[in-house]
Amino acid sequence: MSSTAQPTIASRLTHITRNTLLVTFLFGLAAVAGLFRNIIVAQEFGIGAALDAYYAAFKLPDLLFAVVAGGALATAFIPVFADFLTDGDRPGAWRLAAAITNLVVIVIGVLASIAWIAAPWLVSIVIAPGFPPPAQAETVQVMRIVLFSTVIFGISAVQGSALNGFKHFFLPALAPVVYPLGVAAGALFLAPTMGVTGLAIGAVFGSLLHLLIKVPGLIKFGFRWWPVLDLKTEPVRRVLVLLGPRVLDLFVFQFTLIATTNLASRLGAGGVSSVEWGWDAMQLPETLIGTAFGLVAFPTMAELAARRDIPGLRSTLGETLRFVIALALPATVGLILLGRPLLSFLYQRGQFDAAAVDAVYTTLRFFALGLIAHTCLELTARAFFAQKDTVTPLVVATGSAVTNILLAILLMGVLGAGGLALANTLAVTAEVLVLMVILRKRWGGVEGRLIGRTFVRAGMASAVMGLMLVVFIGRAESAGLGNLVLVALGGLLGLAVYIVAGLLFGVRELREMPAALLGR
Repeated sequence: MSSTAQPTIASRLTHITRNTLLVTFLFGLAAVAGLFRNIIVAQEFGIGAALDAYYAAFKLPDLLFAVVAGGALATAFIPVFADFLTDGDRPGAWRLAAAITNLVVIVIGVLASIAWIAAPWLVSIVIAPGFPPPAQAETVQVMRIVLFSTVIFGISAVQGSALNGFKHFFLPALAPVVYPLGVAAGALFLAPTMGVTGLAIGAVFGSLLHLLIKVPGLIKFGFRWWPVLDLKTEPVRRVLVLLGPRVLDLFVFQFTLIATTNLASRLGAGGVSSVEWGWDAMQLPETLIGTAFGLVAFPTMAELAARRDIPGLRSTLGETLRFVIALALPATVGLILLGRPLLSFLYQRGQFDAAAVDAVYTTLRFFALGLIAHTCLELTARAFFAQKDTVTPLVVATGSAVTNILLAILLMGVLGAGGLALANTLAVTAEVLVLMVILRKRWGGVEGRLIGRTFVRAGMASAVMGLMLVVFIGRAESAGLGNLVLVALGGLLGLAVYIVAGLLFGVRELREMPAALLGR
């Protein structure tokens, strides 16, 4: 690599690292807000039939949002939106945003109306056939309320994508902080008299906060809205062409979650909740690491793809993957070893007893094994989207979904809810490996040796960290330390050991991250 290109690569890495740190901090605040929500919900409901109905009710609304206006829209919309900004045509960019917003509202509104009418059939046949009739009826009622939030989230998603197109990440990343507060308000003030219906109303309120928090940023960047669809214009058609395969991609992902809920509903009361809570616990580090890096790196990769800068794409993906792996490996070990006392400290009160902690930890440890794959998937998939290829990830994701469902059916008979989690881990790991092989062939390499070196060295450092934590946990339990002290001291010890061991084993990313933050 030439010396003249090096400052450009360094500046890209600095931009991504600094903004990822900002986004990670805000996602951390969102995690705290989510934990606050979960603590209140756990104390009120515990792991049982009522909460099973609540989580099952979200599956179809989540599917509608994800396939129409979630990550699917962002990956199709941002590259086209960025083309306008690159050309200095800000009014054109906002007109595109207006047209896409209007389309999203119409499509989600129609689909949500159909889902509202068909909710009883969808719950009893597709989502939760294992629930008894009263639980199915409650699921229908909650789903119909939650569908209103889906429309609001659709509008919010387009505006958040537009702000990300301007490389403004603060307010979009702040939105997930306020959403759980709406659910928490529903749990505090409505759930005591309305049950899980109160949680659903709180979710609608939270979705409004999710949208309104972005308004100052929209005003700053000159937001304008037109009552147009512009279906015949080339930019809107480009978004729709890119969106089609990506919609199917996320539909496959969400369908897999629905299939998992379908299977979990057959495991008895608490089956759905234990899978949901285990998944949610794994998503905390996944969001802080994988989603944060993926969100910030994507606009940069889209720009590089627009300039057909394959070496730039290769180096950007390689650098970010190595950072992600260096962070995800110790997080995996920490989650597995400290997960039980962490869950006990956070949730074991009220209706959430020790049996509930055990049920959630069973799924968490199997989901945690897939943390590395999930964080890497955030980047590898976006590498395709940046090049306006949404077909290849769709094909690979479909194979992954089929594998996931088949493995889940096989493993749930042996491991119960844990088998559903392990099936997800194995399928997503295979999905990432296949995507990397395809990128390697297309780009003539993906810096595989450097990535492999980071994986091995960070893995050795994580193993040392794990051994020290096992010794510490054994002595801490013998000494009768409380869960809070155990988790706090264990977390600090694990972090310190990993950093020291990582530096000794030559995990370069531990040295490069401070330099990247300082722009050196």
